[in-house]
Amino acid sequence: MGRPIKKTLMSAVTDSGGDGTAGRLAVTAYYPSGGSLQQNDNSFIVSQRGSKRFKIQQMNDSSTGVYTLMAVAPGSLSAGEMCVRCVLNDSTDSYVERFHNRTVRHGNGSTTGQVTYTLGTEADDEGKGGAGVGTLDVI
Repeated sequence: MGRPIKKTLMSAVTDSGGDGTAGRLAVTAYYPSGGSLQQNDNSFIVSQRGSKRFKIQQMNDSSTGVYTLMAVAPGSLSAGEMCVRCVLNDSTDSYVERFHNRTVRHGNGSTTGQVTYTLGTEADDEGKGGAGVGTLDVI
């Protein structure tokens, strides 16, 4: 697997008074084995299990599962896969292929590359940085 990603880089803020989920890296969509595609349900990454495998928690039912990270749109996921959206500085949507501590490798079919990432919302990155910056959503 190589070196795991620092947990501090997988969350934007410390949730000092809440349930420990605020600021966690959001999962755009996942496809549970024996289930159907799940989107927009406030799921987030809990820990890294391999270079492309992550344990995620689904907040809708508080269950957890280990999924393989894929650089595809939600509609292209298969059972046991998940995706994380990366909004590039020019507002192009892409999907994370692989995480590194300070960068992500991404792709969306027509655009591929590696960018430094920030955690937040798309509006947070407007006018900041320049080429080579992407934003990943958080809970």
